[in-house]
Amino acid sequence: MIFVTKADGGVTYVSAEWTAFTGQAAVDAVEYGWIVCVHRADHEIAVAFLRNARDQQSEFSLRLRLRRPDESYTWVMIGAVPSFGPPGSTFLGYLGSMTELSPGSFELLNAYGTLARFVPPSSHPATPPGSTLELVADYLLMAHGLIEQDHAKEMLPVLRKALFTAGILLTRNTTSAVPGESLH
Repeated sequence: MIFVTKADGGVTYVSAEWTAFTGQAAVDAVEYGWIVCVHRADHEIAVAFLRNARDQQSEFSLRLRLRRPDESYTWVMIGAVPSFGPPGSTFLGYLGSMTELSPGSFELLNAYGTLARFVPPSSHPATPPGSTLELVADYLLMAHGLIEQDHAKEMLPVLRKALFTAGILLTRNTTSAVPGESLH
């Protein structure tokens, strides 16, 4: 599942998989509406962590539980890469993904976040990307995380520009929750 945020952290786009996964309409997830799908025990951790990541304009990974349409909860990994653009490399927000963690022993898991290179986990078969552009964004996010491990940092500027463009294209294909509002 792909998402895009503004610089203030408000969500401007969630892929169609969000609705299938949580039961919440995409229009209800924009801005901060998505947070109602977070497990009550993970809510404070998520809000504080995301505020810190936004303030530092850092890549991040966040593990927490999301509510499913049947009111059960499942663990997901959320991660994002910051987008910067003109003028002067201004922080514009994030392009990120959410991946359901494979079933296993979740009893010992806790919600947590890290401010570091985001390497998305493999896609869960139950939540495949909804469009070719979302699949491209998933692969770009994976490539971004792998570049650091392969010491190919020269590719980061090009890859970040591709991530930025993917975020713009994804948000351009949706309608803003506020008429006339510019998403990026």
